[in-house]
Order: sequence, then C-alpha cells, then structure tokens
Amino acid sequence: MTRKSRTTGRAAPRARRKTRPAARDDARGPDRLPPLRDDELSAAQRAAAAELAAGPRGGVVGPFIAALRSPELMSRLQRLGEYLRYRNGLGPRLTELAILITARAWTQQFEWAMHVDEARARGVAPATIAAIARGHRPARMADDEAVVYDFLRELHETQVVSDAAYARALAAFGETGVVDLTALAGYYATLAMILNVARTPLPPGKRPSLRALPRRRRPR
Repeated sequence: MTRKSRTTGRAAPRARRKTRPAARDDARGPDRLPPLRDDELSAAQRAAAAELAAGPRGGVVGPFIAALRSPELMSRLQRLGEYLRYRNGLGPRLTELAILITARAWTQQFEWAMHVDEARARGVAPATIAAIARGHRPARMADDEAVVYDFLRELHETQVVSDAAYARALAAFGETGVVDLTALAGYYATLAMILNVARTPLPPGKRPSLRALPRRRRPR
C-alpha cells in the first residue's frame, strides 16, 4: 500500500535504504612499494638496510621492503621485532602460533607463507594450522595453545580481552608473558598492514593459502 503525504495527498517518496559500498579486493594488484634500486637509496636507507642485513633476517625482505621508505621507522621496527620473534618469554612454538593467528586475522598471505613451515617445525600441529587457515577454532590444542588462541582471537575480533581470557593468560604466562603476547600480535599486525597496503607479492613459488573471511558489521 502506497503511503501518501498528509500535506499534498501525493504518494510520498520511499526512503532510500543506505547501502554499504561493495567490498573491493584491494589485496590484488601491482606491488605499490617494490624493492628500491641501490642508486635510489639515501644514506639513511643504506644504513638501515645494512643493519637489517646484519641481523637474523639477513636482508631487506617482506614488509621491510616497503618500510625502507621510512628508514628510521624500519630500523626501530626491526629491532622491536627481533626481540618479539626471537627472544620473548613465550618460546618459539607459541610465538609462531601467535603469528599465524595474526596473519589469519589480517588475511596476510606473505606473513602466513613465511611462518607456516616454521610453525610446523616448532611443533604446531598440522590440524591446528589448517583450522586457523579456515578461520575456525582448532578442535584440539595443547592447553597453552588454547590460551594463546582465545586471547588473540578476542583481541583481534573485539579489540579487548575478557576477564576470563586475561586470567587464563596471566596464569599461564605471567604478566611479562601477557605483555609480550599482546605486543607480538600488535607487531605482526603492523607488518600485516604494511604488507597489505604495499601489496607486497608472495615469495617465488608460493601460492595464496588464505581465503578472505566474511567482514563483520561494526557499530556506527
């Protein structure tokens, strides 16, 4: 039934529904921030690249290719990452698990590809990795892995952590471990954002492993 205007008697125009813009797959496309040539590097960029190459990474790769555009940022970032990846209080197995959870949250193909084999080598079960890749909670995990998964899933999805998840993480890892776990997720989220913005391609021979997850509606 058509609703009429009280003042004119004419059919009132229907209110237009607000439509959300269609999601675009901006992850696909040319590399926005490709490797710089040697003759393009400033003195500060050369120094930052040399510092990175002298460490455990061995060169300017992945997110650091884009980050080299801001050499002081890259230098500070990679030093933070060296602690968080190699020397934090969680140990390598839980570290690699946390990195995969974060890569999955951001659908970051490069980050996933560079860490999935290391996660297996460090003892994360293939079934756990497969479930995370699909966006599901793994059915079977070690107790400490379940603590990491639940903590980070809440943090990534809701931007907060419940008292219950915090209490479990505190009991498992102590205050230092909770802070290290939070910072680890934040660091790899930062790298994921840089990689996604730059559209850094996968390493040669690697194929995308992660499907896009459904976008959740956020309150306005």
